[in-house]
Amino acid sequence: MASPMRAMMLGSRALRCLRVIGLQRSYVTASDRRDVKFKLDEKTAHSSLDLIKKDTGIIYRMLGIDPSKIPQNPERFREWAVVLGDTSMSNGRYYWEVTVKKSNEFRIGVTDADMSRDECIGVNNRSWVFAYSHKKWHGMVANKTIPITNIGHPSKVGLLLDYDNGKLSLVDSEKGSLIHTLNAEFRGPLLPAFGLWDGELLTHSGLDVPDNL
Repeated sequence: MASPMRAMMLGSRALRCLRVIGLQRSYVTASDRRDVKFKLDEKTAHSSLDLIKKDTGIIYRMLGIDPSKIPQNPERFREWAVVLGDTSMSNGRYYWEVTVKKSNEFRIGVTDADMSRDECIGVNNRSWVFAYSHKKWHGMVANKTIPITNIGHPSKVGLLLDYDNGKLSLVDSEKGSLIHTLNAEFRGPLLPAFGLWDGELLTHSGLDVPDNL
């Protein structure tokens, strides 16, 4: 669902351009904007993940749902506890936050919209994530890990995507400062991506990029 921000300033033709539907699937496309509003896409969610709070959060269930009792479709992650956002991003800078205080093992970042649903985010060259596990943070891309120190376990962090300059940054949401930046070469539309193996995550979207970032 696209953000209603700026709707009053846009004519009907421009508004329709912002609400392009049909990027291979029914993802909403947001471009040339400083905010992105998304929900988690149940169609992509692994059977061990329950969507909560109007599809803005996820809870990990160790046993999960019997895969035979959920709709099977090519968009759903089959092997890994991953879910994607429903809004794609390209050509611009985007910022959202994630409450992480109730989880001790997760990955948060972005991925190509059409990445394989048999792989986990962070293990291929089509996804870029920040991972927290065993009380340590790492940047991950193509199954390579980059240690990130002096961060601890904050209750909330931010993610800043600078698509045009090929950067994804982990942000101290309280201080409004960059913690670590991954460099990449993005080739197509990206989706917010979340992996969870403990507790719960809650997303906060529809936010402007902080002025000092």
